[in-house]
Order: sequence, then structure tokens, then C-alpha cells
Amino acid sequence: MMPFNNLGFVFKHFGSIIYSKPILEDLCLFLQEFTDKESVLDIGAGTGVMSEFAYRCNDRLKFVAVDPAEGMLKYAPPYLETHIGAAEAMPFEDGSFDAVFMGESLHHFDDIDAALGEIVRVLKEGGKLFIYDFDRGTLLGKCVCFMERVFGEPANFYEPAVLKEELESYGFSVTVMKHGWRYTVSANL
Repeated sequence: MMPFNNLGFVFKHFGSIIYSKPILEDLCLFLQEFTDKESVLDIGAGTGVMSEFAYRCNDRLKFVAVDPAEGMLKYAPPYLETHIGAAEAMPFEDGSFDAVFMGESLHHFDDIDAALGEIVRVLKEGGKLFIYDFDRGTLLGKCVCFMERVFGEPANFYEPAVLKEELESYGFSVTVMKHGWRYTVSANL
């Protein structure tokens, strides 16, 4: 298992290099329809890199993060309300958020079905979901998946079409944008 609790400094200063311009454009497009004070949840937020990018797209939102590693969350930006917890059992009431996003975190969850059930639970009716991850169907995606397994991580990587189908089974309408060995998902509940 990777010692995320001890890697906050590294992720804070180097984590953003994985986010390419097309990924950030997709995130900004996802957030553009929100106007003011909607609540957004960054699941598996780590140091809040995804929230920092989202904040640049739309700084009028209420930003909340959840991650099991307190050592990562201590590097989060001050506008990000942080909570220690796992995606499979989040410490929030039903219907708490207008949107949920996850940047490179889905593949770390131990129980994907429990996490997706929790996402549906905490989203408001009509809520939105944004996911950024690596495509295990590509050569680089397979390499990342292999390395994650070497480090003892769950490595629950998806090919985009498979994740789309999985999310649709939870009631989402899903759009996938492929970016080489990476992809984004924008989904509405």
C-alpha cells in the first residue's frame, strides 16, 4: 500500500503535472453551468489538486473534500473544507452536494460499488459527476495499472466504455471524453 499519509508534500508540489490542458478544459466545461454557492465534493482529494483546478474554473462554489489520508489533506488550500473519510462510507448527509468530482482517485477505492452507491446518496437529485482517470486499455494505462499493483494499491482502473456502462447502471447519463491514455467522464444523475 502506498503511504499516502506521508506523501502530502510530494503530491502538493508535483501532483498537478499529471493534469493536461484538455483535462482541465473538460473540468471547466463541467463547472461552467454552476452559478453561485453550489456545493461540490472532491472525493479522494489528496492535497486538493483537483479542487484547485476547479477553483480556477469557478471560484463561487462551496468546495468540500474527503480523503482517508490526513497527511494529504493538511496540504489542502484554505478555501477547501476537508473531512477524513473513505469514498465507501462518506460522512455526509443524503443529497448534500450539487456535484462530485474525482481526479485519479477512483482506481484507489477498495469497493467501487460501495463508493458509487455513496456518490449517488450524497448527490442532490439532478446532481453531476466528473471523473478523470487513466485508460487501462492503453499501453501507458496498463503501465500505470501495473505499477499501482506493485505498490499494493487496488488498481481498479477502467476502460472508458466499461466505466460508462457501470455508471449508467446507477442511473447516470454519461459522456466520455478520451485524451490519449487518459479520459474524463461527465455524468448527470
